[in-house]
Amino acid sequence: MKAIRAIIPAAGKGSRLQKVSGDLPKAMFTVAKRPMLEFVLENVSFVDKKDTFIVVGYGKEKIMEHFGDRYCYVEQKQQLGTGHAVMECAEAFADFDGSVLITFGDMPLFRREEMEAMCRQHEENGADCTLMTAENPSLKLWARVLRDENGRFSRVVEGKDCTPEQANIKELFSGVMVFNSKSLFRLLPQLGCANVQHEYYITEVPELMVKHGMKVETYFTKDGDDLRGINTPEDLEACERILEQRLLARL
Repeated sequence: MKAIRAIIPAAGKGSRLQKVSGDLPKAMFTVAKRPMLEFVLENVSFVDKKDTFIVVGYGKEKIMEHFGDRYCYVEQKQQLGTGHAVMECAEAFADFDGSVLITFGDMPLFRREEMEAMCRQHEENGADCTLMTAENPSLKLWARVLRDENGRFSRVVEGKDCTPEQANIKELFSGVMVFNSKSLFRLLPQLGCANVQHEYYITEVPELMVKHGMKVETYFTKDGDDLRGINTPEDLEACERILEQRLLARL
C-alpha cells in the first residue's frame, strides 16, 4: 500500500454523556473498561503512529497525556464540525500526496481488517474518495447513500433530512472515508455551513467530488453493527454488548 495517513476528529465534549463521563473529552470515555479512542487507534493501526493525526479540542491534555508523543496532534480550538476538524490539518498535509483515512474518535466498533481492505480497494481503483457503507435496519436515523440511475454514488443524506422514500433505502453511510489527499484538501475550502448547526461537514465532500467529475466509490462492510457510534448512555450499553459478544466469539 502506498503512503497513507489517518485523521481522527476527537475534539468533542460529548455533552449527552457528561452525566456518566464527568469532564472527560468524549473520545476518552470508557467502553468495555478502556477509552474508546484506544479501540479506534487499534482499528487504524496499519497506519504508522507518526502518520496518525488526532484532532483534539475539549480536554486535549487528557488525550495527549494518555497517548503520549507517539501520535501527531492538531488542535481544533472551535468545534465547527467534522469538515472544520479536517481543515485544521491542511498545513500538516500541504506536501503529502497519498491516501487519507478519516474515522472518528467515538466509533470504536469498526474492524481493522475492514478499514485496511477499504484503503486497499481505494488505492487499487485510483479513486478520489471511497466511503464505507453497510446495512443495519435498527439504525433508522442513520445517513443514507443515494445513487444515480447507473448505480453510482450520488450523495449522502442525513437521516433526519430523508424523505419517506429515502428513509426506505437500506444502504447506510458509516462515516468512514478514505480520500486522495490532494483532492480532499483542494475541495475542503468549498464546504459551506448553511445548516442549523452552522458547521462544516466532511460528509459533503464526496458529493462535491461527484460534481467536479472525480471518482467516488463505496466499500460495503457486512457487519452493520460496525456503524454504531456512542452519543448517549444507551449507545454505550449497546456498544459494550457488541464488544463482549465479539470477544466471546474469538474464544
